[in-house]
Amino acid sequence: MEWTAWFDAPEYEFARQVLQRGIATIFFVAFLSCLNQFPALLGERGLLPVPDYLDSFRRRRRPSLFLWRYSDGLLRLVCWSGMAIAATLIAGLPQLGPPWLPMIAFLSLWLLYMSIVNVGQTFYGFGWEMLLLEAGFIVAFLGSDQTPPPRTILILLAWLLFRLEFGAGMIKIRGGSEWRDLTALYYHHETQPMPGPLSRQAHLLPKPVHRMEVLGNHFAQLVVPFFLFAPQPLASMAAGIVIFTQLWLVASGNFAWLNWMAILLAFAAVSDPVAHAVLPVIPLDWHGSGSGAGARLGGADAGAAGSQAPVWWLAVVLAVTLLLLVLSYWPVRNLLQHRQLMNASFNRWQLGNTYGAFGTVTKMRIEIVVEGTLDAEPDDDSDWQEYGFRGKPGDVRRLPRQWAPYHLRLDWLMWFLPLRTVHEEWFYAFLAKLLEADDAVLRLLRKDPFDGARPHWVRVNSYLYRFASRAEYRETGQRWIRTLLYEAIPPLSLPPGR
Repeated sequence: MEWTAWFDAPEYEFARQVLQRGIATIFFVAFLSCLNQFPALLGERGLLPVPDYLDSFRRRRRPSLFLWRYSDGLLRLVCWSGMAIAATLIAGLPQLGPPWLPMIAFLSLWLLYMSIVNVGQTFYGFGWEMLLLEAGFIVAFLGSDQTPPPRTILILLAWLLFRLEFGAGMIKIRGGSEWRDLTALYYHHETQPMPGPLSRQAHLLPKPVHRMEVLGNHFAQLVVPFFLFAPQPLASMAAGIVIFTQLWLVASGNFAWLNWMAILLAFAAVSDPVAHAVLPVIPLDWHGSGSGAGARLGGADAGAAGSQAPVWWLAVVLAVTLLLLVLSYWPVRNLLQHRQLMNASFNRWQLGNTYGAFGTVTKMRIEIVVEGTLDAEPDDDSDWQEYGFRGKPGDVRRLPRQWAPYHLRLDWLMWFLPLRTVHEEWFYAFLAKLLEADDAVLRLLRKDPFDGARPHWVRVNSYLYRFASRAEYRETGQRWIRTLLYEAIPPLSLPPGR
């Protein structure tokens, strides 16, 4: 029917390719992260074992395959299955079939990963977990190569990006005064959870540049998102600004897949003609229908993808669109409230969430340093050796590594300890695993100073860290300057017989 043509967006085929393959790649990384870390953190012998967590009946309201039974073997099967499905989507294989085939593939990823997140407790309490789940659900309805990209689904993806960016912008404006007086970036590059290799250089930029960074951030998060819904080429220009600012965040820090998700979602607003105009190597005509006069900038006639969508598929897309529009009521209400929630879900299925981060910026970097000794009875002359983490600062000479989009969950939780308390259940369990020289936990670390041997004692110190100035680095070779503050947890040992 002619009236249904509006719902087809053939000029967004490049956007569909990026969104489907890109989000499938993030799912692959997420499942890989689970495969490598989940058993040590949350497995049967983990720091916060899932079987113990599931004993609480009230927590069973959140859907998960593991509600019936958890085992490390089943967890690994879920991870390998998720990675295999994601790999087929990255290769574009389900997209060659009917539209229900990539839909089933993405919904499978959504359900498998939600099963993990919903039992992941504090180690999976990050906003980008629900962001990946919500994006994966929406992308499931982008169809296949046999049908044009659905316009309403592309709008919903742009709406998800709007909530992510505008929500973060409003959190900052309503949060600490450092965002309003433009001083937030005096501190953030130094105190962010996991600095990257360029974070120190970014921190050492002149303060006027930092103030311009904050202004640029406010513009990108509070003004630009509205233009994602503007006519072309304005929508593509808004997406370009989002992509540029997110790439700067990728270069200057490690925020797992948060920034990469924002970059991918921005492509929902990029039309084929604009993409082709910027990079001519990107095809203007994906399905051989000819470019001709239809290749005008942002024109709806450019590069028609596939044929008109069948009525049954249009009905599915419209039903999902209506569902997500209804669920949008709660995040919209939250955006309008003075006490705005950050990274919150309003339903069991983690759809229609609210997002936002760094409403306040930490002014000082406090690091928790864990040490052990082989001495039977520790005293002032004991030889204490420091454990090294993969991502979080420790060795003052070591250049921070780039880890994103891979997520180092233990390192991230270590950053939160001085902001909350070191007396966390999982952290004491972690110290006990070090005393046991638990192989699974030690594999999460960069350096075990005892090469698998059991220390007799471990202790925890609190240090103040700051980036070395250029002069200090030339003089000492240190990238960090650290000062001991206090002993956060005195020496601990295992009970006799353990």
